[in-house]
Amino acid sequence: MLWLSLGIVSGVMLLGWFWQQRTRNAGIVDVLWAFSLSGLAFFYALLGDGNTALRWVAGGVMGLWYIRLGWHLAQRVFGEAEDGRYQYLRKHWGDKAGFYYFFFFQFQALLAWGFAWPVYLISQGQLNEFAWPQYSGIAVVLVAISGVTLADRQLQNFRDDPANKGKVCQQGLWYYSRHPNYFFEWLHWFAYPLLATGIAGGLWLWLAPLIMLLFLYFVTGIPYTEQQSIRSRGDAYRRYQQTTSPFIPWRKKHVSN
Repeated sequence: MLWLSLGIVSGVMLLGWFWQQRTRNAGIVDVLWAFSLSGLAFFYALLGDGNTALRWVAGGVMGLWYIRLGWHLAQRVFGEAEDGRYQYLRKHWGDKAGFYYFFFFQFQALLAWGFAWPVYLISQGQLNEFAWPQYSGIAVVLVAISGVTLADRQLQNFRDDPANKGKVCQQGLWYYSRHPNYFFEWLHWFAYPLLATGIAGGLWLWLAPLIMLLFLYFVTGIPYTEQQSIRSRGDAYRRYQQTTSPFIPWRKKHVSN
């Protein structure tokens, strides 16, 4: 099941690579990454041998979370020009952009496969009944989905106002964090070790939030997003960096001019 799922998601990303070769819009990789995670979660929930309720809760949490994200990203990818991050890479790589993007897309396939492992492990787990850790995991998801939905709506409302073109969103949750969407993305990953409490190997899933934090904070999330924000908004975004928490919502810092 694991190797089959890897082959499927790799094939999906290959089709995505062909699509971006034709359209010159590599943002499709983000959409496919989210939908691949969702598909893998439901795939493992369906074929797992573990507790039926547990595997469908875990599969439903990850599956629905990334359907929401995939749909949100798709509206941007198919409704706007190629994201500035990918435009920059295309320009930086020049004539070899297609070659490098091929490996980039396959790397994203590997990441999606790896990040779906918590649901695979939970889907094989045996559990007699739900207890407070499982209910706590569900509560964490409800808080996270409420937070990320609010953050996305606030950012979209800001972008929809033509008067805000070129400005930095500092409304609502974005006043307290430069990346509240990433914060709630990370928060929801605590649901999986909580759901896995009491099953064999469940303790390993406490690494999942840590790994996601490392990726968001140092690899694929904040660094690339902030580099593009500085390129597009310049000193306004640098000022935002000086005054606003990068991740966890927190009070503003007062910086002298």
